[in-house]
Amino acid sequence: MADYNIFSCPLFFHLSKEEIDGILERSVSEVREVDKGNYVVRQGDQVQFLYLLMGGLVRTEMVTKEGNVLEIEFIEPVRPLAPAFLVATENRYPVDVITAEKSTFYLIPKSMWMKEMMQNETLMANFMKVNSNMTVFLSKKVQMMSIKSLKGKLSLYILENTTPQYNSFILRRTQTQLAEYFGVQRPSLARTLGEMIREGMISLYKRELKVLDRRKLEELV
Repeated sequence: MADYNIFSCPLFFHLSKEEIDGILERSVSEVREVDKGNYVVRQGDQVQFLYLLMGGLVRTEMVTKEGNVLEIEFIEPVRPLAPAFLVATENRYPVDVITAEKSTFYLIPKSMWMKEMMQNETLMANFMKVNSNMTVFLSKKVQMMSIKSLKGKLSLYILENTTPQYNSFILRRTQTQLAEYFGVQRPSLARTLGEMIREGMISLYKRELKVLDRRKLEELV
């Protein structure tokens, strides 16, 4: 197996290198490389494998009824793709998964992964924790989507990425990607950011966003 930082994968927390190597040697049926800009899986595809992103970067997205692309998240290695749906009754991918750069995946058949979990309590506990954390993430996403105004959604996003002590962060997404994340068009996002800057809520220099008035942001959420 290739030498990736497998210890960063939450599925393998508290497992030794020997245990992880053994699991991968026994269960990985395919190593797949996908070039940038290609689909890894499509929304509605049946989940037959556990995909482990070992290198590269992917994004997940869906298309709204209005035709807007709604970005769900970016996923960095080493992470599994939609692990909860591996064991779901309706085991189909809820989103499209697209490579943001050339990426490498380990494919583990469902039956092999289930067998490994049955033989390793720590692996099973990690799998459950990963799925629980995803539920928390999705609940926050639903909270954001329930906010009607784009300014309110942006305020929540900014508040979640800062604290009163650390009031700035670097935007990893471009404005186009950020617009997709919120399910709006880029001009709408640019206009709203401009309003928030003029109103003294935030400042934006290159990709560093700084909170100037946290109270105003909190009032919009």
